[in-house]
Amino acid sequence: MFKPSIARHVIKPLRTTPVIAVTTRPATTFTRSLSQTASLRKKHNDPAKDKIPAPTLKTPEEASAEREGQFARTDDSVQIEYPPDSEMPAQPVAQGRGGMHYKRTLAQFSLEGKVSVVTGGARGLGLVMAQALVASGSDLAIIDLNGEEAESAAASLVEQFRKENPGLEDMPEVTAHYADVASPDSVNNAVAEVLAKHGQIDNLVTSAGFTENFEAINYPFDRMQKLWGVNVDGTYLFATSVAKHLMERKAPGSIVMIGSMSGSIVNVPQPQAPYNAAKAAVRHLAASLAVEWARHDIRVNCISPGYMLTALTRKILDENPKLRDHWTSLIPVGKMGTPEDLMGAVTFLLSDASKYITGADLRVDGGYTVT
Repeated sequence: MFKPSIARHVIKPLRTTPVIAVTTRPATTFTRSLSQTASLRKKHNDPAKDKIPAPTLKTPEEASAEREGQFARTDDSVQIEYPPDSEMPAQPVAQGRGGMHYKRTLAQFSLEGKVSVVTGGARGLGLVMAQALVASGSDLAIIDLNGEEAESAAASLVEQFRKENPGLEDMPEVTAHYADVASPDSVNNAVAEVLAKHGQIDNLVTSAGFTENFEAINYPFDRMQKLWGVNVDGTYLFATSVAKHLMERKAPGSIVMIGSMSGSIVNVPQPQAPYNAAKAAVRHLAASLAVEWARHDIRVNCISPGYMLTALTRKILDENPKLRDHWTSLIPVGKMGTPEDLMGAVTFLLSDASKYITGADLRVDGGYTVT
């Protein structure tokens, strides 16, 4: 606020300053008649002569059904059929992305001596990001709603690590744990189980999430509640549980929340308003907790992937080639990403290489959100 006392001290010298008479020239004024604007407008009354015509709101009856803005709108007729959980395609572990390091790199990228937790780590993006953490030296706890699939994923990661590091005796400890991320009791039990197995948690990646495509007015409310429960509540519950453990240990930590470019833009043509809003919530949750927990040396960041070719996405697009072409046409780099494109991003944000970065949203989307 501007204090009155300061104002008085400023004004007082001004009052005591001698007045100097200055001869000034009359101000030159420029006026424009009101009719001039009207005359400018008249020049563009003829649409044929107007270089910037108004957007067409309706095409003539004899014209094509295509119209301005069509590729920037959602289409209620677009329906994506997601298979039931029991028929979800398995995500293979990445080949040739880990292994011994013979090239020089910053030691800050190492996760040696750390224990990382990845929710939704049994498949999709979560599985490949979990593999990146193991390759970078971290022990790992995979959390998933499907316990058996989590066990299989854990075994696959250790086996792949062994293949890429022949002769290495010190294998990473990779464990599998069940949790319903939307249930506080289930989350707390899973965290307690991880601590019993590993003794500590240093890093967290909240990858558990899913999307559905319904036009908003017909979205079943119970489905929307489940979607928000997994994407938003699950992220919040695991983040706060792990942060509490870190605070009790008085230990630094890093949390990476997996958002989506959908938290910043509106995807087209598929309608998915609740999912978009949920991912926007995740992005801002990361920023908010980054500020709140900064004094505890707990960093919180967000990764927002674009369209990624997971095993599930490949299956959907094989059945909907027009949708694939539509998506790709909107990506500046001209192609969709792969889960492996997130390996470096998540390792960077969890490691000391990013120790002065918190509250950031790292978009891995091929430039989609900047066009």
